[in-house]
Amino acid sequence: MSPIEHGGGLALGPLVIALPVLTTWGIMAVLALLSWLVTRRLSEQPGVMQLLCEGVVSAMAGAVEGVLPGKADQVMPFIGTLWIFIVVANLVGLVPGLDSPTADLGITASLAILVFLSVHWYGIRNEGLAAYLRHYLRPMPLMLPFHIMSEITRTVALAVRLFGNVMSLETAALIVLLLAKFLVPVPVMMLHIVEALVQAYIFGMLALVYIAGAMQAHHAQRAAPKE
Repeated sequence: MSPIEHGGGLALGPLVIALPVLTTWGIMAVLALLSWLVTRRLSEQPGVMQLLCEGVVSAMAGAVEGVLPGKADQVMPFIGTLWIFIVVANLVGLVPGLDSPTADLGITASLAILVFLSVHWYGIRNEGLAAYLRHYLRPMPLMLPFHIMSEITRTVALAVRLFGNVMSLETAALIVLLLAKFLVPVPVMMLHIVEALVQAYIFGMLALVYIAGAMQAHHAQRAAPKE
């Protein structure tokens, strides 16, 4: 059966793909294509585009290095990709006819779950499975339920926070434009851009802090003097 539009999404027979998911796939495809185009002809005498990309990557690498000294190379690909994707996803709402996929709770929940899994992946990769799992039994096994609850609540908070901020920003911008018509589009757009960058930065930094905690906590525990 040929694809048909269905409630703002896409229906492929009994399967309905929501518009935020389609937008997300489109963003990923565009970013992948741009990455290939920018990196296929790197030069020791870079042009404007290469300089711009190198500046962005250097800034992100510096931020990651500040939180995880000596281990930035391990985490940089994930955190950098997360930052770039969320920035673009937040700004897509400025394109007429499109909504930011990060204004959909399903998308932000998926990003938060990805961060949740990455925290444990990096922790286990850095410490080993047994050493990493022992962390949840410290300082006493009774703390295990509280550690698990903490992992769940911060993942939920991560998803809801990004969703709430982006959705409220888009709603506020729409209300202002409806009330003031087109007298103030530039300030509203500038506010949207700044907030999109801020929310992407905060989400990425929280993810980085969670990963750093998983990778570093056990070193601190081993270094602590035994009673």
